[in-house]
Amino acid sequence: MSAVKPLEAVARDRVGKGAARAVRRQGRVPAVIYGGGQSPQSISLDANQTNQLIYGGGFKSTVFEIQVDGRKVRAIPRDYQLDPVKDLPLHVDFLRVTAGQTIEVEVPVHFVNEDAAPGLKQKDGTLNIVLHTLPLVVAPESIPDAINVDLTGKDIGDTVHVSDLTLPAGAELAIDAGETVATIVPPTVLGAEVEAEEAAVAEAARAESAAEAAEEAAKDDEG
Repeated sequence: MSAVKPLEAVARDRVGKGAARAVRRQGRVPAVIYGGGQSPQSISLDANQTNQLIYGGGFKSTVFEIQVDGRKVRAIPRDYQLDPVKDLPLHVDFLRVTAGQTIEVEVPVHFVNEDAAPGLKQKDGTLNIVLHTLPLVVAPESIPDAINVDLTGKDIGDTVHVSDLTLPAGAELAIDAGETVATIVPPTVLGAEVEAEEAAVAEAARAESAAEAAEEAAKDDEG
């Protein structure tokens, strides 16, 4: 199960766009903690640490113990916004978690024992992943680090469905059990798609070059 991670924060007295910009200029990220029957609390986080946490993986399925001015509150990230140009965090929303509560989280799906899958190891098939995360309803203290998919014995044409996965005790699916998680496809399937795409790009480039050449020729004739 995912361990609760400590996170230092500073309370914010002012809110709004102007206040948020001022916080970012100080190398921090504005954030808010809400839920749990309490009023929202505005905080700020260290920008570098927040960036590392977001891009480190599993951010939205990790419970944090946030320390704000000497007080601690457990919360889980519900959403975050990134700068559309720089991809740096602009804001984070946290949801308070309490005992007896269940929440919906996106848990990473990990594929194991690929070497024991004949369709991949011996037949050079390709693992076509449909679901990279799995939505679960689970108690905060029981959120798994990942859901492992065992590929042992999987051959070309085999499909892994959500119903084939082993869930942690107390966890419930927030998705149809018949959904496809991954399939093993022949190497020629994806290869043909790539070749067709490359051919289309090459043809478009040739057409563009021909059009440019015709335009230059027309200009020369006019000259």
